[in-house]
Formats: sequence, structure tokens, C-alpha cells
Amino acid sequence: MFNKILVVCLGNICRSPTAKFMLQQALPDKHIDSAGITAMIRDGKPWNMDDKARTTAKQRGYEFAEHAAQQLSRELLSNHDLILVMDHEQRNHIGKRYPEALAKTMLLGHWLAPGGKEIPDPYRRSDDVYQHVFDLIEKSCNEWKTRL
Repeated sequence: MFNKILVVCLGNICRSPTAKFMLQQALPDKHIDSAGITAMIRDGKPWNMDDKARTTAKQRGYEFAEHAAQQLSRELLSNHDLILVMDHEQRNHIGKRYPEALAKTMLLGHWLAPGGKEIPDPYRRSDDVYQHVFDLIEKSCNEWKTRL
């Protein structure tokens, strides 16, 4: 049913690539991609995955492939069956800008609490925040793995 999954966050350098790689490892038969509402691109070049996010993952036993930030677009949304976002604001943004994609857009943390749990942005925050966010993403991906 959901064979093509797009994970979305704000800059596409911390949360969404982390979730993308976790889901790819957990669901190798699915196509998983990620994008950012305001993808981190400077001088026409996409940013790589945030060093702290990558280091946190490595400390937890994950090895992630190279990643380049990608801008969210109507084409990306239309090419995926399920869109997973980090917070309600991102879901609302998709609903306003791309209303045709709203019905297939859910929180990555949907299964963590009644009404879903938002996953805060750790960018430029402390190591403890990165650890907390990583835990939320890992729990969320484990929940999605059992349901997909």
C-alpha cells in the first residue's frame, strides 16, 4: 500500500535524513526519500547531513550514506504514497501549498502519543537535544516499521 515514503522536515539536514536512513534500513523493500520545506541550499549547492546528526547516529550504531538536502516540491509529493512530517506546522504548510497531498501526510511521531508527537528541530542545539530527537525518531521509525 505505502511503497514510496517521503520524510519531510524544515532544512532536510537533521531530522528527515535521519528518519529516511532508519526507515531504509528497517524497510529495504520500500522506496524512502526525504526533503525540506526550506531545504538548506547555499550558492546553488545542497548542504550535507548535519555533522551532529550524523555523529549522534554513529554513536548509536548507525552508518548512514551520503546525503544532500533536497527542496520539497509538488512533484516529490505526487510521487510518494505517504508523507511523514515532524510537526503540525509542516503538515499545515503542505495542506495550504499542496492541498492534494494533505490526505496522505501524517506526523512521523503519529504512533508515539494520542494525537501524535511532534519531533523538535535540533539544529544548532545541544548534544542532549540531538540525543532526545534521535530517540524520538528511532521510536517513531520502529513504530512505522511494524505498521508498514
